[in-house]
Amino acid sequence: MTLEKILFLPPISDVVPSSPVFEMYPIGLTSIADYLERFGLRVKIINIANRMLMNQNFDVEKKLRSIKTKAFGIDLHWLPHAHGSIELAKLVKKLHPKAPLIFGGLSATYYHKELIQYPFIDFVMRGDSTEKLMLLLMNKLETGNPHYADIPNLTWKNGKEIAYNPLTYVPKDLDDLDVPGYRYTIKSVFKYKNFLDPLPYNGWLQYPNTALLTARGCTQNCSICGGSKEAYEQNCNRKFLALRSPAKLVEDIQFIQRFSRAPIFILHDIRQGGTDYVHEFFSRLKKINLKNELVFELFQYAEEEFFERINESVPKYSIEITLETHDEKLRRLNGKFNCTNNKVLETLTSALKHGCKKIDLFFMVGLPGQTYKSTLENIEFCETIHQACNRDSRLFYFVAPLAPFLDPASPAFENPEKYGYKKLCHTFEDHRTAITQPSWKHMLSYETNEMTRDDIVRATYEAASKLNDFKLKYSLIDGAAHSDIELKIQRSMRYIEKIDQLLALPPEEHSIELLKIKKEIEELNRHSICGKNELKWEVQKNYANVFSLAFVGLELLYKDYKVKLKKQLSPGKRHQVKLHI
Repeated sequence: MTLEKILFLPPISDVVPSSPVFEMYPIGLTSIADYLERFGLRVKIINIANRMLMNQNFDVEKKLRSIKTKAFGIDLHWLPHAHGSIELAKLVKKLHPKAPLIFGGLSATYYHKELIQYPFIDFVMRGDSTEKLMLLLMNKLETGNPHYADIPNLTWKNGKEIAYNPLTYVPKDLDDLDVPGYRYTIKSVFKYKNFLDPLPYNGWLQYPNTALLTARGCTQNCSICGGSKEAYEQNCNRKFLALRSPAKLVEDIQFIQRFSRAPIFILHDIRQGGTDYVHEFFSRLKKINLKNELVFELFQYAEEEFFERINESVPKYSIEITLETHDEKLRRLNGKFNCTNNKVLETLTSALKHGCKKIDLFFMVGLPGQTYKSTLENIEFCETIHQACNRDSRLFYFVAPLAPFLDPASPAFENPEKYGYKKLCHTFEDHRTAITQPSWKHMLSYETNEMTRDDIVRATYEAASKLNDFKLKYSLIDGAAHSDIELKIQRSMRYIEKIDQLLALPPEEHSIELLKIKKEIEELNRHSICGKNELKWEVQKNYANVFSLAFVGLELLYKDYKVKLKKQLSPGKRHQVKLHI
């Protein structure tokens, strides 16, 4: 065991579905796979990280060696994957030296010039919509055509020659894609006879959340977000929002409820599409026999009429709000929920009044302009909210650090002085090295003018402790849960200090000492600052029916067979695709 494998990770798994190693892959992989398979290619998604989590004895090298394919693709969408993606790429190239290796994702797009310098990476596909571009590249690879200059958005090399094709393919709508590609995912289980490889994250079988993407791009310009309006324009040349139509979204909802009763998360604020878009979406929802709970995301405050419309259209819904801070001035600076606190309260009371089953409120540590004192005052604001909402138990409160990295391409990353940040990581290699540090304090890629890394860590745990007390006070958790969380918080703080002490030792000594606390660190990495079920919208068993999954999967395979048979009877160019640039 090496030092870099002993990692005390930031407590962000408390507020995302995956585990602390962030094994979840981006939903764009499924839409790429779905699109390629429409044209006769065979595509498998293998979540290596999840396979390793599910089985400690999983042999990665054996798995990779057994794969027979014409090309490998590795996602680098989220920057915490910086180290793992490179190590995986090295191993793939070692085992399959002649197979082309392709990187893609928002982080890969930002750092494409660095990535293509690695000897084992052959291509980087840039941009936020690469489904059709991947088909063009696969056509070239299949025919052995080494001329890649006509594929938009592609960074590539031929020997020592490196080329950066212009990023010109930016589609204006997404209706010709399934995002996510659930039809592909279910079908692939039966087509490739493997149920475990494509699972999105550890625990999905027990709590199979689904999500639908409403748009690529964003109308908001939040300072710390790598998916903000400015970030999309700089990184992906996207100057406009690309929407999926309400008709396609409702069609996908109807498909999902054929095999699952799990909540469906509607990604991004649907109001980005405008009033007519929202009206059509809810009108269509009202006409179907909806059985699943829908979860809506809000970027800004909402009027009472909005919640009235949701309540009329769906049988059950919840709301997610990343409020980030109680401070109105800081919210104006950052861009999220840019309104008064009275408007925040009106939004919450309106949602509760009109049938909302659960509201998740997220606060953050590490914002631009935020002081240590301000992070703790967030908990006081939680109490203000709770009192104003008549102590409603449907309100759930969370706090988490902005960790481990400041998003590349975000306004704050590009203009750190303007927002009061001190960047500690600049290049891809900086981030790749940082993620291997033994504690999340040393992984942090930034400090602010108001808080050092030490301050951010201490403020996170102190705020979490105060929030834990608040939840007990209002019976949002019981005594046993409160004691368990408080114990983990205190132990987390002690281990941060202990790791600092060990790092002062000679390298050979601190490696040995870190190994001694490996088990305790792994335990603390799981839900260290809130209860493990607090984030779940509705806890029940048998969300996904095995027989329904099997029926839907076999039905999709049969449809594929009929399409394939038709093409054999009427042969043509199966891989043709037209781009509108």
